[in-house]
Amino acid sequence: MRLSLRFVVPLLVALGIFAYAALPLVDRLMLRWFSRDLEVRANLIATTVDDPLHTLIRTGDRSRIQEFFTRLTQDERLFAVAFCPPETGDPVATPTLPAEVRCSDLGRFTEPAGDLLQTATGPVFISVRPLVGGGKLVLVHDMSFIARRSRETRDYLFLFFVGLGLTVALITVVIAQLSWRGWVQGLRALLRGEGLLRPSGKPYVPELRPIARDLRALIRDLEAAPRRLDEDHVAWTPDTLRTLLRGELRGQEVIVVSNREPYIHMRQNGEIKVWRPASGLVTALEPVMRACSGTWIAHGGGSADRDVVDAHDRIAVPPPPAPPAYQLRRVWLTEQQEAGYYYGFANEGLWPLCHIAHVRPTFRTSDWEQYAAANRLFARAVADEARSDDPIVLVHDYHFALLPRLIRESLPEATIITFWHIPWPNPEAFGICPWREEVLDGLLGSSILGFHTQFHCNNFLDTIERLIEARVDREMFTVSYRGELTAVKRYPISIEWPASRAATAASVEQCRAALRQRHGLPEGHAIGIGVDRLDYTKGVEERLRAIERLFELQPEWLGKFTFVQLAAPTRTRIEHYQQYQARVEALAARINERFKHAAHPAVILRIEHHEPESVYEYYRGADVCVVTSLHDGMNLVAKEFVAARDDNAGVLILSQFTGAARELPEAVIVNPYDTDQCAAALQLALTMPKEEQRARMRLMRELIKEFNVYRWAGRMLRDAAGMRRRGRLSHSAVAVARAAL
Repeated sequence: MRLSLRFVVPLLVALGIFAYAALPLVDRLMLRWFSRDLEVRANLIATTVDDPLHTLIRTGDRSRIQEFFTRLTQDERLFAVAFCPPETGDPVATPTLPAEVRCSDLGRFTEPAGDLLQTATGPVFISVRPLVGGGKLVLVHDMSFIARRSRETRDYLFLFFVGLGLTVALITVVIAQLSWRGWVQGLRALLRGEGLLRPSGKPYVPELRPIARDLRALIRDLEAAPRRLDEDHVAWTPDTLRTLLRGELRGQEVIVVSNREPYIHMRQNGEIKVWRPASGLVTALEPVMRACSGTWIAHGGGSADRDVVDAHDRIAVPPPPAPPAYQLRRVWLTEQQEAGYYYGFANEGLWPLCHIAHVRPTFRTSDWEQYAAANRLFARAVADEARSDDPIVLVHDYHFALLPRLIRESLPEATIITFWHIPWPNPEAFGICPWREEVLDGLLGSSILGFHTQFHCNNFLDTIERLIEARVDREMFTVSYRGELTAVKRYPISIEWPASRAATAASVEQCRAALRQRHGLPEGHAIGIGVDRLDYTKGVEERLRAIERLFELQPEWLGKFTFVQLAAPTRTRIEHYQQYQARVEALAARINERFKHAAHPAVILRIEHHEPESVYEYYRGADVCVVTSLHDGMNLVAKEFVAARDDNAGVLILSQFTGAARELPEAVIVNPYDTDQCAAALQLALTMPKEEQRARMRLMRELIKEFNVYRWAGRMLRDAAGMRRRGRLSHSAVAVARAAL
């Protein structure tokens, strides 16, 4: 008993002294934390009320301003609000404003952390914020709640130390009674670093090496990334992505897999030329790969692709004069494989199945066999290119529905992010696919499965619940299948900001003049553009009918407005695409024939490959851009047009059936099936005042600037980093438990 008291009494006294000394520090920390929170609230309130407040000020109605301030003070922490004019004039304030706060003496409250003020009613926190429209907003926060919470914290702290002291004293007494000498020896061993990783007095156990390695790796990760990047306050750039890879991913290799390659080498007139394909996927991914380096695996389909690769089918890109930034690994397909995998199952089966464009999908067993074989071929390429057991693999689009599972089988530790660029249909539509279970099984080999919109995520989870045996968590948006967890997430794709061509592009005035000169149109002639692959989902026929309807309803535009359609040929081996191109050509010719009396053509149709620089010039020189997709995952043409207009001019007409319509409501939103509505939208766009154009364009440009392609990629890679950390922690915990057994 005497030995026990020698332990318990000094321990309780020491803990009591420590608790007494810690209380003032806790009070100061509480005050600092709450002051910082109030500053954040003040910034948020000032930013939110800036525009409506100045609208009220311009009306001169003080009663309405006071009523507006009174509604703000209904928040329990906001005690009073006042507005001080920039120079002269009477301030407007709520009746609760303390007498000590005067507009003429705000200087003492302008410190970065605000200031505390003792009033007759208690302590208050003063925040002074300048407004964009002029004047200052004074926010007075009630601080009495801090005293209440400080008392509660002191009570909790006292009880915590009492419980801690009793617990430690009890454990110490028990250990001392059992074996004082053994306890001292154990403590000395722990201080020497012995124990789990090197048990005291025993030889090193080889079975514990994986545990030690995993724990050390986890500690390194936690030390390297104590705080994750706050995506709401980060300007996403290529440097941000590189920092992410070096920090959170610790330089992990990134492998991208897509059917479409970013650069195509074509032989023309005895020379090898480099083409950039007309692909939204390439537009989005190429700047990301320049930032991240790594390897891009794609189908080599160019006539000179084999002539420029090395012995391992690789080539450094981008081509000169730009410095190489990453490796392009080309995969070769036979004509039979390409016909079945690409033209067959992917584009005659999955493409129409996932798009509501009223084209019946075609499924053939031979196409499915070639599709599966091509996916296995790409899986072997991924395994060959991987330099580690746990790379980050980004699988893109509907061409590779089976690939995630195949990669998982060859690289179990890999983090696989699959992004499905096209819409995902409802379960009833997807259920007609004869190999639906195999497709879903392949996709669920992914660590993360991404879609453009939440609607498509919901459709995918509905499909899983309806068609296969898996556990779906609707709250966390995960699917548990075959003992593996797949996160289903929304990642709206975007474009590079600022565009790499912006620095070298001609001015808007020069682009306008060049466009009109190229097509023989006079200065001031209105031009509308459409930029698409010649695909039936893009609504080119519907767009041309709307142009025709505009001239029927508003004949004054004849000879004053021309619509230029840039259409890149695509999937020309498929009969339906051949028929679609013929219909588009016939429709454009018929419209021009009908209005041939006009001084200038109604429609100019250019069905050919267009380099990105040429398309960028059209974006900058046109008055209207028309995007009338019948069904689209995102549609990056809309975002490219907005990003190109640094003059804040031009009007975007956008189909409601695109993912972009959910992000760009300032565009003129239309139903492409409603011809009259589209014609009315064209009339609205052509007559829209410049002030309204600038207001709409500024909002859209700000959104694309903030939510650019680097943020899109950064969110996916950051989620992958978090998943890897959780997986490593879980693996370590399981290993420790097994070793203990």
